[in-house]
Amino acid sequence: MPAAEPFTPTYRIAMAVCVPLVSLWGRLQVEGLEVLPRGGPTLVVANHDSQTDPLAVGVAARHRRQIRALAKRSLWDKPGLGRVLDGMGQIPIERAAGDAGALVNAIEALRGGSCIGVFPEGTVSVGRRLRARSGVGRLALEVPEARLVCAAVEGCPDFARFPKRPRVRVRFFEPASGQTDPSETAVGLSERLLAELRAVAPPVDAGRNPAKTLQKYEHKLAEREETAARRRAEAADRERV
Repeated sequence: MPAAEPFTPTYRIAMAVCVPLVSLWGRLQVEGLEVLPRGGPTLVVANHDSQTDPLAVGVAARHRRQIRALAKRSLWDKPGLGRVLDGMGQIPIERAAGDAGALVNAIEALRGGSCIGVFPEGTVSVGRRLRARSGVGRLALEVPEARLVCAAVEGCPDFARFPKRPRVRVRFFEPASGQTDPSETAVGLSERLLAELRAVAPPVDAGRNPAKTLQKYEHKLAEREETAARRRAEAADRERV
């Protein structure tokens, strides 16, 4: 059995700060935590319906495992937050841009025995059925010995609906469809894991005003895809030179 992975001091402090919000106000319920290995390469794959999902998963697992999440790079632009995220071992990724560098860093961390958290949808669902992105499949196929653990998260969208009090539940489980099969495609692996998660936790609306929140996320998605297309075109131009 792999040795238990040590927690960084910053991670312990950050999770302790989140406990009053997630565990107390959010009335957190945790199931299946025993399937999460204490050590060794692990991929925690979760559904994404709220910006607070990473906090819920982290707090739910805090007595067992430090989870290094692939987080949007723009978070590092917020004053002081970048230092905290680095201290927690989080990995910045440029969404919708095929960020190969972030995947290389995540693969290296996995091979070193870390636990990596990934949201295969890549963004908050805001009630939509989103396709699974290939990132989690690529990580699993690059490090096939990594243990796959699903985390179904429910209740987090209600944090934005104060004074309504959330009832958050995080259920950890091993995928019924099995661990990584080297013959799978990255997309196929990502899709089957997301299908299992959504069978347990269907997409739900987000925000105090769901229609306005959906409009905001669709606008942001269009901007990200436009930026990604521009960067791909610039990279192609550089290769031709």
